[in-house]
Amino acid sequence: MKKLLTYNFTKNFRLANLISLFFVLLSLILIFFKGLNFGIDFKGGTLMEIRVDPNKVTITDIRTSFSKMQLGDLNVKEFGNKGDYLIKFEKKDFDNASEMKIIKENIKKDLGFDVNFRRVENVGPKVSKELLESGLLAIALSLGAMLFYIWVRFEWQFSIGAILAIFHDVLITIGLFSFLSLEINLSIVAAVLTIVGYSMNDTVVIFDRIRENLSKYSTLKIDETTNTSINETLSR
Repeated sequence: MKKLLTYNFTKNFRLANLISLFFVLLSLILIFFKGLNFGIDFKGGTLMEIRVDPNKVTITDIRTSFSKMQLGDLNVKEFGNKGDYLIKFEKKDFDNASEMKIIKENIKKDLGFDVNFRRVENVGPKVSKELLESGLLAIALSLGAMLFYIWVRFEWQFSIGAILAIFHDVLITIGLFSFLSLEINLSIVAAVLTIVGYSMNDTVVIFDRIRENLSKYSTLKIDETTNTSINETLSR
């Protein structure tokens, strides 16, 4: 039988808490004073879907071509079938349709091949604001549902610990994005929700083992029970 690992996780409990508190406070300072670099999804801009010959044009060619026209923040990604691309750029205040026509002509001329412009849409500030509010609401509702689940399944002390752990993970992640000035878009919101899910999954697994060991090893101190429980879940 494989020997159980016996790492002493609670040995540096106080030091780990101080380090975590430092990074959480630093993240809050960065978020409130430096702010976040919101992408086109939240600031608004122009969305364009194009289709090109995948054997003649690459995503790098498209990104380079659009970058030459100084349209602000630019996001280019593959969309749907091979050769289909979704381009988002910050500029949205066009005087008239002729300016968009010039952009299309420049793209066709620069790439040197036929480009099928399948759709062009403007994303206004109202829509962007609604997307931001919906993203924040999704995160808040997921946290609330998990808080209720932990509260019902375990005890209120466990639920508070679980939510603090999730806030710790989310805040430090967002703080890192603020520090590095990385773009925040809808994909990042989905990634944050994924972090919330993984964090909660690990928390539930460990809490479940702690609850079992509290009744199994009633003579052990809480830090010893916690240490044993974490070591028993490492293989998972």
